[in-house]
Amino acid sequence: MRTAYSVETVRAAERELMARLPEGALMQRAAAGLAAACADLLGRVYGRRVVLLVGSGDNGGDALHAGARLARRGAGVTAVPLSPERVHEGGLAALRRAGGSVAGVAGAEDLIERADLVVDGIVGIGGKGGLRAEAVPLTEAAARARAAVVAVDLPSGVDADTGEVHGAAVRADLTVTFGTHKPGLLVDPAREYAGSVRLVDIGLELPGGSAQLEALQHADVAALLPVPAPESDKYRRGVVGIAAGSARYPGAAVLAVAGALRGGAGAVRYVGPAADAVIARFPETLVSDQGPRRAGRVQAWVVGPGAGDDADTVNEVLRAEVPVLVDADGLRLAEAGAVRRRAAPTLMTPHAGEAAALLGVSREEVEGARLAAVRELAGRYGATVLLKGSTTLVADAADGVPVRVNATGTGWLATAGSGDVLSGLAGSLLAAGLSTRDAASAGAYLHGLAGRFAADGAPVGALDVAGAVPGAWRDVVSG
Repeated sequence: MRTAYSVETVRAAERELMARLPEGALMQRAAAGLAAACADLLGRVYGRRVVLLVGSGDNGGDALHAGARLARRGAGVTAVPLSPERVHEGGLAALRRAGGSVAGVAGAEDLIERADLVVDGIVGIGGKGGLRAEAVPLTEAAARARAAVVAVDLPSGVDADTGEVHGAAVRADLTVTFGTHKPGLLVDPAREYAGSVRLVDIGLELPGGSAQLEALQHADVAALLPVPAPESDKYRRGVVGIAAGSARYPGAAVLAVAGALRGGAGAVRYVGPAADAVIARFPETLVSDQGPRRAGRVQAWVVGPGAGDDADTVNEVLRAEVPVLVDADGLRLAEAGAVRRRAAPTLMTPHAGEAAALLGVSREEVEGARLAAVRELAGRYGATVLLKGSTTLVADAADGVPVRVNATGTGWLATAGSGDVLSGLAGSLLAAGLSTRDAASAGAYLHGLAGRFAADGAPVGALDVAGAVPGAWRDVVSG
């Protein structure tokens, strides 16, 4: 599992470690890892031109000491201090001893245009807001140049704790981060600025249970997925109910059932006006025209995909004493009080537009502050919330529980009906016995992976994604 910690926690761990190490040793560890990453990116170091954009803090010191290491290997390294009066003196001295040079801001754009590598050591993880005005022309020159851009710990201008970007920020090809991931490296929009991320172990000892974010990996998801026992039958494996579709949107029901059939439950019950379409596509589905309450026993419900204005069905499902997943139209029709009063767990799965409507803000505000939005929704509704997007977030209503982030998806999943498949898949995992948090996390992981497998670099339909879920499942459990 990949974890990310707050700036405050990282700073405390750094102070504890520095108290046990000789002066400057921690910075040398970071610089060594940074220099190695830069060398790997360059391929050949000797004769390469490197420009260091140096701020006033330890971030700039890391860049200067790494530059000294590259200079000793034959690179032509030039430092451009943005605040010369506050530059890290030890790092600057090391660079000069290694044969590096120093240039002023005035001529730096020409240096950047000729460089093979630009190192962003402007602002560290404590920075807030966008770049200062004097730094913007240099970072814009780096974006135009052919040089690769490496960010030190975090791209300058992005918020380490929230993943938000307020103003101009560096767009890196590679971010070399120290000790642990920071939330901004895993959550959009900041994640888009980080490029590839390389974690350098510098010996930090981070307190257990204090992570802000978790990113599950194959092994973590494999441990969550249900496996039938020899004595299992379809009912013991769990039955998921799907209350979805309408005369206008019968396809939503078909797609939700398609996801549910591949999510680990033993059977799928369908309730709604699209029964004929569902049975025609998936004859194994158990259908009912008696409404959710009389449909038969289920271990979890999915309600909302393609429901239109059918508030009665949504409210009837919310009164059920089993876990409920609410998606799409169901999110609009479900009253916050009704969700909060539920004794059984609830999972809500909005995209950014739906989340914005629930919060009473613009879609742009949600997309710009995804971490804050998913936490706010979870707290407001007393539910687990899966916020869909390029980095899908899963937040629990309980305090102190890390938000989970999933990045297995692909842009090809931005297609009609993809979310309906995810709802059915996660609902099926709920019925199989997973908690709302685990069902959301595993469902998003499998759904994203299935999207990659189905697309393989080309356009894909939602049914194709559902069909690729078994392959994604096998890939996960095989390690």
